[in-house]
Amino acid sequence: MTTCKETSKVRDSRYPFTAVVGSEDLKLALILNAVSPRSGGVLVRGEKGTAKSTIVRALAALLPPVEVVSGCRFSCDPAAPDPECPDGPHEARTEAAEPPVPTAGAVRPARLVELPVGASEDRLVGSLDIERALTEGVKSFEPGLLAGAHRGVLYVDEVNLLHDHLVDLLLDAAALGTCYVEREGVSVRHAARFLLVGTMNPEEGELRPQLLDRFGLTVEVRASREPSQRAEVVRRRLAFEADPEGFAERWSGEERELARRIAEARALLPQVVLPDSALWQIATICAAFEVDGLRADLVTASAAIAHAAWQGRTAVTADDVREAARLALPHRRRRDPFDAPGLDESKLEDLLNQIPETPDGAGPGDSDPDDSPPEGPGPDGSGPDDPGPEGPGGGGAPADATDSTAPVTPDVPGPGAPDPGTPGAPPPADSKPATGSGGREQTFDADPAARTRLFTVPGVGSGAPGRRSRAMTPLGRTTGARVPEARPGSLHLRATVGAAAPYQRERGRNGPGLVLRRGDLREAVREGREGNLVLFVVDASGSMAARQRMRAVKTAVLGLLLDAYQRRDKVGLITFRGTRADLVLPPTSSVEAGAARLRELPVGGRTPLAAGLLRAAEVLRVERLRDPARRPLLVLVTDGRATSGTVEESYRAAGLLAGITSVVVDCEGGHVRLGLAGALAGRMGAEIVRLDDLTDLAGMIRERRSAA
Repeated sequence: MTTCKETSKVRDSRYPFTAVVGSEDLKLALILNAVSPRSGGVLVRGEKGTAKSTIVRALAALLPPVEVVSGCRFSCDPAAPDPECPDGPHEARTEAAEPPVPTAGAVRPARLVELPVGASEDRLVGSLDIERALTEGVKSFEPGLLAGAHRGVLYVDEVNLLHDHLVDLLLDAAALGTCYVEREGVSVRHAARFLLVGTMNPEEGELRPQLLDRFGLTVEVRASREPSQRAEVVRRRLAFEADPEGFAERWSGEERELARRIAEARALLPQVVLPDSALWQIATICAAFEVDGLRADLVTASAAIAHAAWQGRTAVTADDVREAARLALPHRRRRDPFDAPGLDESKLEDLLNQIPETPDGAGPGDSDPDDSPPEGPGPDGSGPDDPGPEGPGGGGAPADATDSTAPVTPDVPGPGAPDPGTPGAPPPADSKPATGSGGREQTFDADPAARTRLFTVPGVGSGAPGRRSRAMTPLGRTTGARVPEARPGSLHLRATVGAAAPYQRERGRNGPGLVLRRGDLREAVREGREGNLVLFVVDASGSMAARQRMRAVKTAVLGLLLDAYQRRDKVGLITFRGTRADLVLPPTSSVEAGAARLRELPVGGRTPLAAGLLRAAEVLRVERLRDPARRPLLVLVTDGRATSGTVEESYRAAGLLAGITSVVVDCEGGHVRLGLAGALAGRMGAEIVRLDDLTDLAGMIRERRSAA
């Protein structure tokens, strides 16, 4: 029987880094950052249960200890304390004419600080006590997690679930090496240099390309399909849980050896040079993969230098460039938000083989490596407390990470070619029969996603911050003030002064200062934008195959999915055909998963419209219980026909959705229109939009101009 004490012992013990089976690329990426934080941190992508968190948490034990100023909450180095440290100054003078005497230091292990998904902005960067600042004139600052991670490791599990503005703050601090906190004119800054590691499960949503680009290296982790390796993972894990201390002791020799190698590589790093031939290879590879900006070149160069030091070399070789490019480029090649990061390693190998060791036609930058200053960190070594002048994010201005693989445009018939939708025309090359009853199902590809109209939920909500509908959020423009229920988040200075002004005489004010009480404080009420739950209900019956209608439908819905991705919405997808409706994508933040399900969607069978509407009502009911603050937006894509069930059943089901903000996309084509979708929209209280008008940007512009 396992006791609570034994369970706590397992939880508090860290699994040894060297005992992890497989994940060689992840180990290498973490080691390169331990050798040189100029590599820019690591983003670990992978499915659940692949030891992402285990191996990251084990990294801290391999880092050398750091010396800090005794009593400093910001981990200042006694040899070079931060002159603007909030706990400073850290120098004591005996006489005015004598030089400063450094304060006493203490040695402690390198820290691994974890940033939870639900952390607030104040928890991340620290908080100022505005009440004490106004009433006592004292800067009372409570350090955040960034201060705790200084000169150590900051680990963000599920970084893709953090709100964008927190990720922005995190990456800004990582790039600058400094954390700034400002509240109503009171500001504090402190050093924040750390090794940044984030993990994420792509099934739960992607990071924006701009944020992806700020991570230096990325690794894709997958569970092994080799039975012997999987068995070894289970064997070691069971041994660890049975005796954590004994298991760690058995691996202590390997741990000490790895820590020694990391320390030696750090010491060697200042001596490593980057020859012009290797620099030419890096520049050529980044250009060939059409990576935007120069951050990729800088990070690849830094990682190659770190890899050379790790291998015990004093000059970067093609092998170092290869390993660095494999880790630094995959996440910078996305051009379409629905594209998965990746790198064509055969192309990388071809480029390395084609690039000469010494490029012809040497330009102004080509010089003998011996005459060049050493690449890498300065003589003071490199560690988590020395991210270099460009910080852990690498150099260069932020750039949108893009993918070199442009969307493939489907074949379009040339002039005079028969329209695939006309009778007698041959079936298009991209329509593929799918297995189904009678072989009558088909799957149609979609054109590249296009911009669509913006649909919003009316009123003012209070859901998670996003970019779609109006809402009361922590960020945005100030619309008013209110009495705070707890500690005020963002002080409304004018309202606070106005509340205190009438009572200054009776409070005994006799000087220039304002006499404040806690009850005078007012916090700002801000209005911004929220993300919504966009539930797509798509007719996938046989009628949608006529005249290539499903191709147009998929293209339009992909455009709406792209819009949802950009506006930070959750999405869900229901399809109905035959005799039932299926929830093919439960509500999720992974818009990419929605796009994948849509592309694979087959067409065929009858039209159970009522079943689709009933399933939508049930999904929205459950989601309302799970997340009451997130308001839904229903998008029904149909021609209004109901060939399975009766029209009356469809109308009754539509009545259940009355009160839900809905949009009916009318897919009916041809010259004669029955208007069934319009009648259905009337029962739902929904806006009706023709499929052809959904992506008619020219018409949208004309409409807005005429309204203006």
